[in-house]
Amino acid sequence: MTRDIPITELPERALSIRQPWAWAILNAGKDVENRPRRSHYRGPICLHASRYSSMKGFNEFVDFARGMEPEDWPDGVWVPDPDDFQRGGIIGTAEIVDCIEISNSPWFLGPYGLVLRNVTPVPFIPVKGALGLFRWRENLEQVS
Repeated sequence: MTRDIPITELPERALSIRQPWAWAILNAGKDVENRPRRSHYRGPICLHASRYSSMKGFNEFVDFARGMEPEDWPDGVWVPDPDDFQRGGIIGTAEIVDCIEISNSPWFLGPYGLVLRNVTPVPFIPVKGALGLFRWRENLEQVS
């Protein structure tokens, strides 16, 4: 269930994540976002679903999900069809509480992981993405 939060109250920074990994944060309990570099940022962020996607990436996610232990996957949650994912915009909020190199989370693949808490879906806001943490409001008018 999405929460209507006034756009002015959403976090200033966003992190762009490819689908279906962004979907998994909101729907499947993905509590770690894997990154190639350490991040020192802690605090609230918007979750941005990248516009980019590929069938190869989708199939890799499905293989990953199938390999998870049943207790690591929420009951009754199914991965949507590739065309059903929202792309190219803000889909939720979360709080980055840590950056780790080791974890027992089934979602941690490394080398670094941003630990996410307080994940909340929000109504879709079309926004152009960027690498790393970015100030998403600056990209609002760049969406075509």
